Amino acid sequence: MSSAFLPGFALGFSLILAIGAQNAFVLRQGLRRDHVFAVCLACALSDALLIAAGVAGFGALARAVPWLEPVMRYGGAAFLLWYGALNLRNAWRGGEALRAEDGRGRGLWRTLGVVLALTWLNPHVYLDTVVLLGSVSAQYDDRLGFVLGATCASFVFFFSLGYGARLLAPLFARPRAWQVLDLLIALVMWPIAARLLTM
Repeated sequence: MSSAFLPGFALGFSLILAIGAQNAFVLRQGLRRDHVFAVCLACALSDALLIAAGVAGFGALARAVPWLEPVMRYGGAAFLLWYGALNLRNAWRGGEALRAEDGRGRGLWRTLGVVLALTWLNPHVYLDTVVLLGSVSAQYDDRLGFVLGATCASFVFFFSLGYGARLLAPLFARPRAWQVLDLLIALVMWPIAARLLTM
């Protein structure tokens, strides 16, 4: 195994460990057992593309095109504000919460659209994967090993989160638990949006 694989895995895993908009969505889909594989795969493949781009030097593009960062930042903030409001509405209504084992939800394409927006419209994902991982990888001779380690961490994390959420299914058999989760998701989305707007 390459000496760069484990540092890439450790750094990649630590960067995606904190709960955020994307992770909250994966957790919710896992609890609902709704398109879990597709959602986890979309997140992990997106991370893989961004990590590879960062290691290949995509960070220089963001510096060369100064308007790219504010467009991503404001677009991401708008989406997070909207999605947080949607979850707050669900928490307030309460009656529409699904049982964890129900599995009925959005269609596949709509679900993928939401998770891809949560991923690609979030400027923090570019800072973490493209800029930070890209710059750290420069200190390793085996940059491919570093990329493989960080990418493997993304796959392990997202599939563990999506399918591990089933362990919480008994708790989320109660509608009140779904209300609390929706409220928490809104409370995660809005501070992230506020930080994006005040950067």
